[in-house]
Amino acid sequence: MLPWLSSPHPLFPSTALALDSPNGLLAAGGELSPHWLVDAYRRGIFPWYSDDEPILWWSPTPRMILRPTQFKLRRSLAKRLRNGGFTVTLDQHFEQVITACAAPRQGEPGTWINADMRKAYQHLHALGIAHSIEVHHSGHLVGGLYGLAMGPVFFGESMFSNTPDASKIALAHLARAMQLHGGKLIDCQMHTPHLASLGATTVARETFINYLEQWLPENVFSLTPSVYEAPIVPCSPWLAAVALAYQA
Repeated sequence: MLPWLSSPHPLFPSTALALDSPNGLLAAGGELSPHWLVDAYRRGIFPWYSDDEPILWWSPTPRMILRPTQFKLRRSLAKRLRNGGFTVTLDQHFEQVITACAAPRQGEPGTWINADMRKAYQHLHALGIAHSIEVHHSGHLVGGLYGLAMGPVFFGESMFSNTPDASKIALAHLARAMQLHGGKLIDCQMHTPHLASLGATTVARETFINYLEQWLPENVFSLTPSVYEAPIVPCSPWLAAVALAYQA
């Protein structure tokens, strides 16, 4: 039986208990409050559910990750970075990015980024935990991505592109900034051929969680709700370099 989370504090079961089918389903219930979400991500767990379901928590295996040094900057993308007329910003249009990521996509049924999820991640953004990377062309927002930055890890959530390669440009800036300034890993959650083509690989769940235990010690990310009542000082020095990563 799937564990139901009803404690006022985040008490997740061991990720070793996650189901094989569906892959990684761990528990249901709980909250989307900042202290629940931060504790979940630190443990290799993330929420993913539909409007007609309770909050569902997942920790799949294998886990898709992208090491910044292994990002594949192909010649065509490098050319667009240099000459495509794109500009990149950080945290200037978080709400627009998450809304664009939530929009229905051709051939896909609905979206898992529902109103409650958008509200929860906008709260994390206001606290300095969730961030967006925006790509502009001719004064218009044409692509981007968002996720959580915790220490040397970026937990990617979703990306969108309204023009060819726009989301790749956002990811290229993220990987480059992390490579230059101490970032270790981009969590991509689930395998996709698109991410694999950009250099992402899969590791066992245990390996991924070992990375998190090494880089995100519990005493750095407090589990008490009171710590999330005001913006948190960013602990990821590579963030400031994202927008100008390819001018470094």
